Amino acid sequence: MSARQWARDLGMGTRYAFAGGREGWTRALLTAVGVGLGVALLLLTTAIPNALAERDRREEARSDHTFGQQKIPKADNTLVVLDADTTFRDLDVRGRLLEPESPKAPLPPGVSEFPAAGEMVVSPALKELLASDEGKLLRERLNYRIAGTVGEQGLVGSQELAYFAGGKGLADQLDHTSGARIDSFGNDDLGSSDPWDPVLLLLVLVVFVVLLMPVAVFIAAAVRFGGERRDRRLAALRLVGSDSRMTRRIAAGEALAGSVLGLVLGTGFFLLGRQLAATLEVFSVSVFPSYLNPSPLLAALVAVAVPTAAVLVTLFALRGVVIEPLGVVRTAKPARRRLWWRLLLPAGGLAMLFPMVGQGRDGGTFNEYLVVGGVVLLLVGVTALLPWIVETVVARLGSGGIAWQLAVRRLQLSSGTAARMVNGIAVAVAGAIALQMLFAGVEGSYTEQSRYDVSRAQMQVQVPQGVETASAAGEFRDTEGVRKVTALNEGYLGGQRGDDGDSYVEITVADCASLREVATLPSCRDGDVFAVKGGEFDSDTARLAKPGRALWADPEDTTEAGDRWTSWTVPQDIRHAQSREDPTGYRRSGILITPGALPENLASFASAQLYLSLDPSLPDAQDYVRNTAARLDPVAQPMTWQSIESNERYATIRTGLSVGAACVLALIGASLLVSQLEQLRERRKLLSSLVAFGTRRRTLSLSVLWQTAIPIGLGLLLAATVGMALGAVLLRMTDTSIRVDWPSVLSMTGIGAGVVLVVTLLSLPPLWKLMRPDGLRTE
Repeated sequence: MSARQWARDLGMGTRYAFAGGREGWTRALLTAVGVGLGVALLLLTTAIPNALAERDRREEARSDHTFGQQKIPKADNTLVVLDADTTFRDLDVRGRLLEPESPKAPLPPGVSEFPAAGEMVVSPALKELLASDEGKLLRERLNYRIAGTVGEQGLVGSQELAYFAGGKGLADQLDHTSGARIDSFGNDDLGSSDPWDPVLLLLVLVVFVVLLMPVAVFIAAAVRFGGERRDRRLAALRLVGSDSRMTRRIAAGEALAGSVLGLVLGTGFFLLGRQLAATLEVFSVSVFPSYLNPSPLLAALVAVAVPTAAVLVTLFALRGVVIEPLGVVRTAKPARRRLWWRLLLPAGGLAMLFPMVGQGRDGGTFNEYLVVGGVVLLLVGVTALLPWIVETVVARLGSGGIAWQLAVRRLQLSSGTAARMVNGIAVAVAGAIALQMLFAGVEGSYTEQSRYDVSRAQMQVQVPQGVETASAAGEFRDTEGVRKVTALNEGYLGGQRGDDGDSYVEITVADCASLREVATLPSCRDGDVFAVKGGEFDSDTARLAKPGRALWADPEDTTEAGDRWTSWTVPQDIRHAQSREDPTGYRRSGILITPGALPENLASFASAQLYLSLDPSLPDAQDYVRNTAARLDPVAQPMTWQSIESNERYATIRTGLSVGAACVLALIGASLLVSQLEQLRERRKLLSSLVAFGTRRRTLSLSVLWQTAIPIGLGLLLAATVGMALGAVLLRMTDTSIRVDWPSVLSMTGIGAGVVLVVTLLSLPPLWKLMRPDGLRTE
């Protein structure tokens, strides 16, 4: 067959789609909408690498300092920057205090001029939040006048909360706060990082495959919308002389037209979603529309692959359909579907993954081609097995009510169409179950129980330099939502005078109530001193905490002028106490001192930490604490304790999965709704006939629900089986014991069923509209 003949027949099919009357262009439009939704998500996926790269580039461009960077002296082009990050409820706010030391000081990206002391420039999202009633608590903390907004180049996302505030005397704070003197913004070191863990790379590969497979399945199903009515119309072509092969090529041309129109609509959906993206934030991730630029190569691949797939799927679907001049031979009982070749797909997937079983993270990087191929074959196996399962089960369903009989008979006549409707949701659920099992299995390697005892304290605040501990503790005790404050001054005293000493003893200064949080005391009153036993570093304590022993404080840590070393003598009446875990989970050793036993010249040798217990019934208790800390020191950053600590990359992958799953679920719902409406349109005359003969609408509505529920139930059962099998294989690949995460299996299955239920409910109004006797009218 020549390419010229193919082109002519495909072109005729294209004209047939748009010039074939209402039936033709309605089918083409439905196909285009279904394909367009999938294309939009594919284009979004191809834009993700560029979006992530652009976020990293902007983060790098505005980088002001890194840990351990070399200090630079004051010059005619330097700027002092202090970190002033904060948190408002569950939102992170990026803050910087700026003080230019000369007119040539570098401006941060997105800032046109430096804010004066007491002023700030803010991101648009932060400005909107501060102007709202919801931002009242945050306004108290950021007590600056808004002098402008940060441009897009200074932000990593459209919904990012960020500000730059002006300050004075910031250079004096560089030694005891997070900040630096800089002469330029930007840091190339941010691009370098440790190599990725093989298991995390495996997670990334599987996430992408699982999120994209349902999209491909929906596109393949969309090009077959209205297939039965199209085949009946194609029978007319046989009357005018076309042979069966030519007719199939014309049908492929009709699908090609719908897919090309789908590319156009998909591009429009993508451009519309690209603009809407600036108004959305999903799992604390937001982007600017300019970020979402698909890779030209990947976009070209989508533009070629979608029409090609439409042609191939149509030719494959028509392989068992005989289109004759007088009709379509489809009403006869079709041959039973064969099972053997359907089992080859998941078996081939398992065979590709099996060589990597037991490899774990120590066996090198997983072969990405085998991983992708194996997962794809297993998930494609769902789409191959589901039609056979639906056909086999519905063939054995017995009698029941009228609605049940109508539904079962319809499924028996067109089980393939019913299976195609739920293939996408089944693939999505199977992949999600496998991923949840994999995440649950390896979670222990990337998350761990925090050492903090969140039952005793929930926040930690460092007392600012120059602020008395008792005064700061009193401020927090008076703060709304704070139930208890534990104030501990922590430092070290040397065993001998001078910088050559190599033995130090830990010193904790606090009142008796606070000391009882770190040790079991026999009794306590102000002026007592205790030597702690049972701590993590007891050797120096036993040697240095002897009565009459002189201990020395570094001159830089005391209130003495000059470079005089100050001594403190261990009192003769020192008593012993047993160490206990403090709120941070640490068993401290050394010497415990009440304030009355410490000379005034040693009052500043220790840094003070406050441990706060909050009222759980007050939702904004943490923000009240942050406001108090900001009054004491604008750059204070109270620490909120968490019971679980996660690996940053692992947490990022989970966030990416959540964002992608939200997009795929939206596609699933929209595509299922389009598919359901197309099915109702196909059965319009049949429904009208039944109504005309007196069938109740309630019965018909219930039959439509059964027609959806039966294949969905079978699809979800198959998805759970395949998902658990794939999850088990992935766990063995990571050298992790197999454990079925039943809550995740049930939740993923429930989410899939919930999406279908919502779509079914949305399709009821069109169904009721179609159930009218005047639907029998024809022209």
